[in-house]
Amino acid sequence: MARPGGSGPIGLRLALAFIGVALLAVALLAGLTAAFAAADVSDLATKQRRELTQAMAAAAGAAWEANNSWSKADLGAVIEAGDNIGADVRVTDNAGRVIRASPGFSRGAPPAQSADVMVRGQRVGGITVRLVTGSGLPAADSVLRSALLRAIAGAAGLAALLALLAGLLAARRITRPISRLIEVTKAMGHGDRAVRVGEIRAPDELRDLAATFDRMADNMARQDQLRREVVADVAHELRTPVAVLQAGHEALLDGVITPTPGQLSSLRDEVLRLARLVDDLHTLSAAEAAALQLSLQPSDLAEIADAAAGSQAARFEAAGITLERRLTPVTVLADAQRVHQVVTNLLGNALKFTPSGGRVTLEAGPADGQARLSVADTGAGIPSDELPRIFDRFWRGRQAAGVAGSGIGLAVVAELVRAHGGTVTATSTVGRGTQMVVTLPRADR
Repeated sequence: MARPGGSGPIGLRLALAFIGVALLAVALLAGLTAAFAAADVSDLATKQRRELTQAMAAAAGAAWEANNSWSKADLGAVIEAGDNIGADVRVTDNAGRVIRASPGFSRGAPPAQSADVMVRGQRVGGITVRLVTGSGLPAADSVLRSALLRAIAGAAGLAALLALLAGLLAARRITRPISRLIEVTKAMGHGDRAVRVGEIRAPDELRDLAATFDRMADNMARQDQLRREVVADVAHELRTPVAVLQAGHEALLDGVITPTPGQLSSLRDEVLRLARLVDDLHTLSAAEAAALQLSLQPSDLAEIADAAAGSQAARFEAAGITLERRLTPVTVLADAQRVHQVVTNLLGNALKFTPSGGRVTLEAGPADGQARLSVADTGAGIPSDELPRIFDRFWRGRQAAGVAGSGIGLAVVAELVRAHGGTVTATSTVGRGTQMVVTLPRADR
C-alpha cells in the first residue's frame, strides 16, 4: 500500500528502474571510454617506440660512419641512451652478428622494435630496441594508463551517484501525485464524496489526470444532488394529490360526506393530475436517456419546425395569438421525433405565457456554421433572478403560479438538446417577452 505523501512499492520500483538504466548507461560509457583510451595510449606508445628506435638507429649509423666499420665504432653512447630511457639495445651487422648489446638484453622477452641502420643510403646493420617494463617509457606508459582508468572510474562513480539521486527525485516526483490519486480514489470508494485531489506538483499529464478526476468527482456529486432533488421534487408533487385522494376517500368511507358528482369529479381531477405527473416523469426519464436511444438521420430542421408549428396552429388560433414562421432549410444530424418534441415544448411554453393578441415567432436556419432554432414571444417575460433556473426539473417561477404544468417542459428540452450535442439558451425582459435559442451541429459540418 502506498504511503500518503510518499513513495510506496511503485516508487521504489520506478526508482530502481531509473537507477538500473542510468548505471547501465554509465557502465557502458565507462567501458567504452576505457577501451578507447587504452587503444590510444597503446598507439601512442607504439609510435614512441618506433620513433625511439629510428633515433637510436641514426645514432648507431653515425658511430659506424665515424670509422666506416663496426670494429672501431663507439656504441657506448647508444647503449647508455637506451639505459636512460629504460630500454635494452642490440646492434648487429649485415650478417646478423651481434656487435654490441645491453647486458640484460637476452633476459626476458618483452616486445621489441627493430630498424635498419642506414649510412648514405646503404644498410650497414640492424638495431633492436626492447623496452624494459617498470622503468623509463614503459613505466610512463603504465602510469598514464592507470591515471586514465582512475579518472574514468571516478567519473563513472560520480555519474552513478548523480544517477541515483536523480532517479530517486524523479521517482518521488512522479509517484507522489499517483499516491495522492490512489488515496483520494480509495476515500471516494469508501463513501467520501467531498474528497478531491486538488492542485498537485507533477508533470503535465498527471496534473491533467488529477484535474479530470476532480471534474469527474464534481459531476458525480452534481448527479447525486440532482437525484436527491428529483426524489424530493417528485415526493413533493405527489404528496398533495395523494393527500387529497386519501382524505376524500376516507371521508366517503366514513360517511362524513355523501358521494356527489362534484365530489367524485374533484377526486377524478386529482387522479388525472397524478396521471399527468407520471407521464411527465416518464417523458423526463426518456429525455435523460435520449443519448442512448437517438436514431440520428440527416433531417431538415426547418421542415421539423414547420411540422411542429402546424400541430400547434389550432391552439394558437384558439388563444388569439399569432404564430409567425421564418424558416430556412438547414440539415442537421438528428432524431426528427425528438427535435419535434423540442420545438413543440418551446412553442407550448411560449403559448402559456403569451396573452391573447400577442405574437410568437418561430425561426430556423443556418447561423455561424451551425443550425439555429429560435422561439420568441411577446409574453410577460422572466425575472433576471429566475432566468438561470428555468431549465431545472420541476421548477416554476412566479409568473407560472396560475398556469397549469409540472415544470419539466424546459428540462426535457435541455436534456434532448444536450443529447444531440447542441446548446439551449434563454434571454428575457420582463414585460417584453422571452426568446429561446437552440443551436445544433449541422450535418455537413
